Amino acid sequence: MSTISIITPSYLIKKKTDHAKGIKLLEKLGFQILNPACPTVLPSPAEKAEQIHCLFRDPGTDIILAQRGGYSAMKSLPFLDFELIGNHPKILAGFSDLTALLNPIYERTGMVTLHSPMVINLDAPTDFTVKSFLNALNRYPEKNLLKGAPVKVYRHGVAEGVLKGGNLITLTALIATNWETNLEGSILFLEDVDEKLHQVDRYLTQWILTGKLKGVRGIILGDFRGIKSPQVYQILSSQMELDIPVIHCPFIGHVPNKITLPVGAEVELNTQKKQLLIRNMAWPGDTA
Repeated sequence: MSTISIITPSYLIKKKTDHAKGIKLLEKLGFQILNPACPTVLPSPAEKAEQIHCLFRDPGTDIILAQRGGYSAMKSLPFLDFELIGNHPKILAGFSDLTALLNPIYERTGMVTLHSPMVINLDAPTDFTVKSFLNALNRYPEKNLLKGAPVKVYRHGVAEGVLKGGNLITLTALIATNWETNLEGSILFLEDVDEKLHQVDRYLTQWILTGKLKGVRGIILGDFRGIKSPQVYQILSSQMELDIPVIHCPFIGHVPNKITLPVGAEVELNTQKKQLLIRNMAWPGDTA
């Protein structure tokens, strides 16, 4: 049985019943939750970092799962000891605001992290979400990350690279900081929620103007709740020459059906086959 410890790096679940339902589902799936009580006090940035350190040091914890996203995870970055984290490898999982931790931890330690549902998303998950989540925690016996998900192709091609990405507004906020995500040689996935079209246009235009997309080998557009994917693609294609594969998969983001993606895995994006295949991925803690 794998053990899970819950962290609160962003914000708190408002309803204790939502937390309890998520914990109950995890226990039903066979996981032992080491700290099942619903947190009621939001830690300071330094306390959030120390919470993360304690759980990485804890030999009894296999998986560190975020309670929910929201905002403020990035405030803990200056307090994180990446050497400590790298010396105690284990799975860190979450998405949305957790984008601010998933990518820097991979880049600073080489340790794969999981862009996955959190406790708040597991109160009443779909079968697809549970299956994808368990596929990840069972070390991805199914290598095609898009299996069973709808895929729309905007530009065909085949590309290999390191899978990186997550929430657009969070990644944009890290630009020009010490924790900015390096996208050179990456397969990039992006999602966002409830941002207006002009805001997404502004974020992506900033990426284009700064040359941030020049080294990207493939793009996966997830769900942008409130904005249609052709609108997001048009922002990109109208301002830059896209000579790389680009697809849309609505099962990435703040959606009921959610794919659990390994940030830092070496993947191949094949648009003809509508596949995103894991080519190489070291599980945290495994020796080479």
